[in-house]
Amino acid sequence: MKEYKLIQPKLGFRNRFQNFEDLLNQYAREGWRVIEIHQGWSAVLFERDKNR
Repeated sequence: MKEYKLIQPKLGFRNRFQNFEDLLNQYAREGWRVIEIHQGWSAVLFERDKNR
């Protein structure tokens, strides 16, 4: 079974690319996998196995 998480990242204007990379790496360490990145990075959809 899968679980999903939808986030709306708040990246700011400075170091936007680094902040986005750090955010993705943080969720990856928690076992989340990116499914979709909406246009303009307005939202990111993650999934992971619920019984991990």
